[in-house]
Amino acid sequence: MDAIQVAAPGGPDVLTLTDLPTPEPGPGEVLVRLTAAGVNFVEIYHRSGLYQVGLPFVPGTEGAGVVEAVGPGVTAPKVGDRVVSNDLAGAYARYAVTPAERALPIPAGVTDEQAAAVLLQGLTAHYLLHDSYPVRAGDTVLVHAAAGGMGLLLTQLATSLGARVVGTVSTAEKEKLARAAGAAEVIGYDGVAERVRELTGGEGVAAVYDGVGRDTFDASLDSLRVRGTLVLYGYASGKPEPFDVNRLQGGGSLFLTRPTLGHFVASVDELRRRAGDVLRWVADGTLKVTVGGRYPLAEAARAHADLESRRTTGKLLLIP
Repeated sequence: MDAIQVAAPGGPDVLTLTDLPTPEPGPGEVLVRLTAAGVNFVEIYHRSGLYQVGLPFVPGTEGAGVVEAVGPGVTAPKVGDRVVSNDLAGAYARYAVTPAERALPIPAGVTDEQAAAVLLQGLTAHYLLHDSYPVRAGDTVLVHAAAGGMGLLLTQLATSLGARVVGTVSTAEKEKLARAAGAAEVIGYDGVAERVRELTGGEGVAAVYDGVGRDTFDASLDSLRVRGTLVLYGYASGKPEPFDVNRLQGGGSLFLTRPTLGHFVASVDELRRRAGDVLRWVADGTLKVTVGGRYPLAEAARAHADLESRRTTGKLLLIP
């Protein structure tokens, strides 16, 4: 089968199209014939070596498609069922296996591409807004990269919870997307803290959802109100420099959290509860999924280069 393999850490060019054996599902597993795979920033961390994984490996965990075969002991899902998973053993491929209990049914009214584009980031947005800092009606929150795949979901869901969203973007085109998603205010990346203070009457925001990292970290802390929360969920621009924790006290008894999805979908029940919400919101139109680019599997390197450039909007997909 066609698959993208990484033999050594490096730039996008290490993503190599390779012919690998089609995997076979073991006990409790299913084999999925993938029709769409999500491209996520964590795969850039894996490819570059920022997050170390065993070599060689096929990147990706998120994808949607049709169950092709089931392993021993599996009663559901069945061959022919449409499923989506963020626990695939190498989604940059034509086929991948996943635990059957973590292969989620795609509801009617949701396409394979929508499911592949929304699952991982939708689950992330769900726990960020309900657990990392539970948004309350009337809160003002700052969402960085508000026109990216993650930012658009956060903006829509935070707005649906009654929050006023201030979003950061880098271009006029991205500003239009962020406003269409519900952002009440959209600003650039220069003078972020000062602009946030102006927009909040000097108070600051209740929370900042920051997946950018190094380039925005200081401004994020400086944008918070007293007892505000910085939710640092990613490092698109790199890890922030170490800092003096007394800065949290001086900034107004601030909270800082660095969460990761795995701790919020550790149990199957929690995964299915969150995924059920996200896919239902897509089906009923509450949540709009923006696919910013579709790439043939062989062009995975171009997808990574585009995502790293931060020129993209919405979610990027590989089409095997």
